[in-house]
Amino acid sequence: MSYGLSLYKFVDGEPVRPDMNVVRAILSPHEAAPAKATGSDTGFWIRADDGSEVEVDVTDCVIGVERPQVGNVWKIIIELADRVGGAIIVPNGTFLCREDTRAHLPEGMENDSVFVPELTLEAFERVAGPFTHPLT
Repeated sequence: MSYGLSLYKFVDGEPVRPDMNVVRAILSPHEAAPAKATGSDTGFWIRADDGSEVEVDVTDCVIGVERPQVGNVWKIIIELADRVGGAIIVPNGTFLCREDTRAHLPEGMENDSVFVPELTLEAFERVAGPFTHPLT
C-alpha cells in the first residue's frame, strides 16, 4: 500500500489549476531522473538532497503526491503546497490550509479544515501524523 496526498488551490469556491511556472520552479531543481518521469511536463520524479524521493503529477486542478519517502522530500512537498497557495488533503480527509485561503474554500469545506498562518512541515505533521515507518 502506498501513501499519497493531494494538493488543491481554490478561488471563489472552485478548484483552479496551479501555476505551473511556480510548480516547475520548485520541483525542477530536484528532478531525479527524467527517464522515470511520465514524459510530460506535468510529471516529476523528485529526489531531495538526502536521497528521499517522491512522484508528483499535476492533472487539471490537482497536484498528486505519490509514495513520498522518509526524509527531506517532505520539505519540498510542503514548500510546493505553500508556494502555490494550496491546501493539502491528508488521507484522513482533513484539509490543511493557510488561513488566507479560508474565504476561497467551497462552502462547507471549512468544517473539515485546519487553518495555519503558513504551511510548514511541523503543521503538516500535527495534522497528518504521527507517522511511522516508512513515512518518517
